[in-house]
Amino acid sequence: MIQFDPNISSILPNGRSPMSPTEGLGGKADFSQAVKAVDKYVRQVDDLQQDSDASIEDLLTGKNNDITAVVSSVAKADVSFKVLVGVRNKLIEAYKQTMNMSI
Repeated sequence: MIQFDPNISSILPNGRSPMSPTEGLGGKADFSQAVKAVDKYVRQVDDLQQDSDASIEDLLTGKNNDITAVVSSVAKADVSFKVLVGVRNKLIEAYKQTMNMSI
């Protein structure tokens, strides 16, 4: 028989709870942290895109002859952008579902 242990902190490293009981209730601090996290990830994706553009430019001007490094940076930028768009789509879908809920 499977036994359910609601005390998840017993299996986490350091015995630490993932969030305190009041931490998951939301509020201005949680929202501002979420906005800061989104801003951070968008900036990281933008940095990857700019690095990719710079590596393409270096290849075309002859500063860099390593085509594999260019392809790698372009692929990394492409994947990160696709993940960002996928997360955005999931957030929009969740927002629409929340707005369609009856109270």
